[in-house]
Amino acid sequence: MKQLPLQSPSYAYAERGFKEWLDILGYAPTTVYNLPNAVRELLHWMETKKRTQLQQITSQHITDYYDHLRERENQTRGGGLSNAYLNKHQQAIKLFSDYLRQTGRITLPLIELNTEDKSHECIDVLTIAEIKLLYQVADHLPTDGKHKKGREFYEALGYRDKAMLTLFYGCGLRRNEGVQLDKSDIDFDRALLHVRKGKNYKERFVPITKHGILHLQNYLYDARPVLLQGSKAEALLISAKGKRIDGQMLLLRLKYLIELTENATLQQKKVGLHTLRHSIATHLLTNGMALERIKEFLGHSSLESTQIYTHLNYENDG
Repeated sequence: MKQLPLQSPSYAYAERGFKEWLDILGYAPTTVYNLPNAVRELLHWMETKKRTQLQQITSQHITDYYDHLRERENQTRGGGLSNAYLNKHQQAIKLFSDYLRQTGRITLPLIELNTEDKSHECIDVLTIAEIKLLYQVADHLPTDGKHKKGREFYEALGYRDKAMLTLFYGCGLRRNEGVQLDKSDIDFDRALLHVRKGKNYKERFVPITKHGILHLQNYLYDARPVLLQGSKAEALLISAKGKRIDGQMLLLRLKYLIELTENATLQQKKVGLHTLRHSIATHLLTNGMALERIKEFLGHSSLESTQIYTHLNYENDG
């Protein structure tokens, strides 16, 4: 589809913000490119109807627009638009509405569009209540006879679980960034985490909240020595054998915590370490933090140089 011009500054601004939002939440590059283009087509169509403000979009407009798409010719190969293309437009409209709602603008009217096929992308996000529940169950100590390593060992695992949640949710780290951290990368005096091995070899400093500092100190000073077993490993997160832990093992611990919650809604979600990163991004957006600051916090590329933020005021991490 060719690029369509937008005359309305309000529409152009909303489209740019939507693209940044998708990028922040970690959607695939093709999605970050294609979905805003689909939204642009909707907004361009609205302009042809002399509607240039988001507040003017009604459910009837969206229904009429979708009917227009189903009748429109494919500009590349002729014939009608594919089901996959139509579904992408449905996904774009839904996510665009989510973006507008979460950033406090408006909510597009909800309508029921029949999905043309079953192929569409969805990223689950945990609620703040679900995040707090994960922190709570990390204190659980096994009581069955199969666990015979002693109370101190299982308490150490619980402290490590809270450190894991702090890094991947509270600090919004990518999976590999958290795995590659060394204990020297934490600056408790300045409440900063030095991410040396970020995506595309970009390093950054990430702020740590007061609760996050407490969880990391409890792990580093009380739990980590129990797990070291005489090892001299520099890795921050270590396994029960005293070696640098891998991402798969952390994922298994996260799934174990989810089981402990006995929360059916949470257990139905498709959750990985990256879900924690998606969740903090969504919560920061909901709380009104500027998109550009969140991009810097998460280590995404932006039009401006990446800056070090030492004061991000959020207290959602337990």
